[in-house]
Amino acid sequence: MKKITLFLAISTMIMVTSCKNDAKKDENKDAETEMKSEESKEMDDKKMEEKASITLTKLEGSPKFDDASLEMTLPNTMKVPAGEVTFAFDVENYDLAAKTKTDMDLGLAESDKGQHVHFILDNAPYSAHYEDSFSKDLTQGDHIVLAFLSRSYHESVKNPNSYVLQKMSVGNPTENQKMDVDFSAPHMFYSRPKGTYKGEDTKKVMLDFFLVNTDLTNHKVRVYINGEEFMIDEWAPYVIEGLPMGKNEIMLELLDADGKRVDSPFNPVERNITLEK
Repeated sequence: MKKITLFLAISTMIMVTSCKNDAKKDENKDAETEMKSEESKEMDDKKMEEKASITLTKLEGSPKFDDASLEMTLPNTMKVPAGEVTFAFDVENYDLAAKTKTDMDLGLAESDKGQHVHFILDNAPYSAHYEDSFSKDLTQGDHIVLAFLSRSYHESVKNPNSYVLQKMSVGNPTENQKMDVDFSAPHMFYSRPKGTYKGEDTKKVMLDFFLVNTDLTNHKVRVYINGEEFMIDEWAPYVIEGLPMGKNEIMLELLDADGKRVDSPFNPVERNITLEK
């Protein structure tokens, strides 16, 4: 009888100990799950903070250059052979290769070569030119050439005479190489941001675009920065702050008064830029 009682006591102790161990394991498991949940929440919160930290504000403090003008003198015909083409411009009231003078430090990436011409072919990324003539290798087909004056920190000069927009027929375009563009309609061309930004230049990144036949009185520009939406109703340069390191995605859309995308071969436009420490 004593043996049975002892056996039952030992069994009871084992069961209690086992239950305690199981309870402890459950507690540890619950704590681990809770910890992972907290870590996941913190990561989600961090991602939300990174997204929410991106801001877009109008750039103030740039000189206007209202009387600056740009006129293309070469080529003097808009039908040219394929290959190297010389472009020449008459620039007035604007000094190429000079540093743009401002009343404050804008904190933007700036070319140490000074003011220049942004040359854009078919709304591809621009090339910067610090002299009034240069050559470009053009392939056969119809091409749209946009050139405009740019400050040394790459902000476009926005006045009716600061740009040239032309359609060029290069070589003998086939039917599928021809381009029909209504130059009386509104168009938007992408300019900045572009390329890779390093160090201090990553803190403030300029967004700039060039408009033709609209000043956004009856249009708007919708901007997506890493998927976050911003709406612009004033043609001006803007400063992006809070971008994360690495690749960033920018998309611009020109919208009409009803919020519909304007029909244009250059709309919408997407670019990727990279930020490095």
